[in-house]
Amino acid sequence: MAHDPRENSRAITEGFERAPARAMLKAIGFKSEDLKKPIVGVANTWTETMPCNYGLRRLAERVKEGIRAAGATPMEFNTIAISDGVTMGTEGMKASLVSREVIADSIELVARGHMFDAVVALVGCDKTLPGAAMALLRLNLPSLLLYGGSIAPGRFEGRDVTILDVFEAVGAHAAGRLTLERLQALEDVACPGAGACGGQYTANTMALALEVLGLGPVGYATIPAVDPRKDEATRTAGELVVRLLERNQRPRDIVARNSFDNAIAAVAGTGGSTNAVLHLLSIAHEAGIRLELADFDRISRRTPLLADLKPGGRFVAVDLDRAGGVPLVARRLLDAGALDGTARTADGATWAEHVAAARETPGQAVVRPLDNPVSASGGLVILRGNLAPEGAVLKMSGHERPLHRGPARVFDREEDAFAAVKANRIVAGDVVVIRYEGPRGGPGMREMLGVTSALVGQGLGTSVALLTDGRFSGATRGLMVGHVAPEAFVGGPIAALRDGDEVTFDVEARRLDVTLSPAELAGRLAAWTPPEPHYGGGVFAKYASLVSSASQGAVTSPAVIPK
Repeated sequence: MAHDPRENSRAITEGFERAPARAMLKAIGFKSEDLKKPIVGVANTWTETMPCNYGLRRLAERVKEGIRAAGATPMEFNTIAISDGVTMGTEGMKASLVSREVIADSIELVARGHMFDAVVALVGCDKTLPGAAMALLRLNLPSLLLYGGSIAPGRFEGRDVTILDVFEAVGAHAAGRLTLERLQALEDVACPGAGACGGQYTANTMALALEVLGLGPVGYATIPAVDPRKDEATRTAGELVVRLLERNQRPRDIVARNSFDNAIAAVAGTGGSTNAVLHLLSIAHEAGIRLELADFDRISRRTPLLADLKPGGRFVAVDLDRAGGVPLVARRLLDAGALDGTARTADGATWAEHVAAARETPGQAVVRPLDNPVSASGGLVILRGNLAPEGAVLKMSGHERPLHRGPARVFDREEDAFAAVKANRIVAGDVVVIRYEGPRGGPGMREMLGVTSALVGQGLGTSVALLTDGRFSGATRGLMVGHVAPEAFVGGPIAALRDGDEVTFDVEARRLDVTLSPAELAGRLAAWTPPEPHYGGGVFAKYASLVSSASQGAVTSPAVIPK
């Protein structure tokens, strides 16, 4: 039997008994003919609290034009978004990772409640990308994920700058290396308009990963937010989602295990954010596909780091677009044997087919040739040891030292660590430890960009190491290990650390250890008592009661039986 493109929405819009529903929809401008067509939900994460999602109202109109032109009816709805960059370093940052679950849940609820036939999700800042992807895989309706695009770089004293430069300038000012006047001048120009943070930080990392995964149209993610091409590409995407609906192509028809391997390779090969580990684990969970921390290390080891992108490199996301975008990255990875060309893309074609049409701008230096990589292996490293029995995550951009041993400087919250950095109490050789910031302990697993950037800004980026059960921004650089699991709040070994304990980071051996005997470590943990939760009610308490370990993606939904 042929697929009925209206198999869901008929229950809302068809039949004499649905007259009340049609009457309500006609109140806002829908006509009888509109309601006889398939209904495509347009999930918009527009918000006025950040530049990252600010351009999505415009794109919503373009995608709706495409949907109508292809013979379906769009219905736009909104969901939330929390700005990582704006809330960074405050109590508000705890809302960021929690918002991923709320975004996924809200898109699912509206789509199920209104019985859409297909869904398009418009996303921008960090958690809207994985949140929407999780929802699309739960719903498994014909769908597309459309990324609003990167911000253009700012210009300061003759060079391109991004928000990372402002964070690092805060540390430089605290150390007396930058005047307040120059800091304010940088602040004024670093973010020149709409779009997500401009390096290979979390938003651009996840946009690339989800395009490779098969949820976003090939070539769409790297088109910058304010580029005129974005409008036409978005209209075309609206037409595409209707074609997907007509042929009943659903995300789980496309997204397979090799799709996740390819996405990991794309993150590793471009020096992408460690947050991709957390998010790809959660997305695989929703798809019912088994993915583990060890897979990230295994795939990263065999994948050359090819993209010279910030925060570790020279270029920004708009430069990657000019060089050839995601298709060029995929072609390099395919040539390196790090990408499976049989994996399918959002339009149903294989990556091998798309790579054959990839274009490389002559003379570009953003994506290196295979014989001259930034480094021979990718940027994602998984460490284990007596401080991280379940694992911890490190990003290597090709410049970090492979071994560090030093005394622990232990802090039980991010604010205390940042105060110590600002007061110049951290010195070369130290190991900064920030704990009780994990998924349950925070709750919400705050990012530590304020602390890490301040260390770099003070000139300590190459001589100090940091570990936390919290997270890092994609803009973080240096020997910074996050996602330490089990977290301190549940009695993980990081809870036993004391000032002065000798901590060793051994990247080659993939180890993170404290120089304590098993008996001493066990004795400290036996005497440990958990702290009081920060929140006794509300959404944070609900989240803390449900959330899993970071090593499992910090998910809150029930387990799906893996394929």
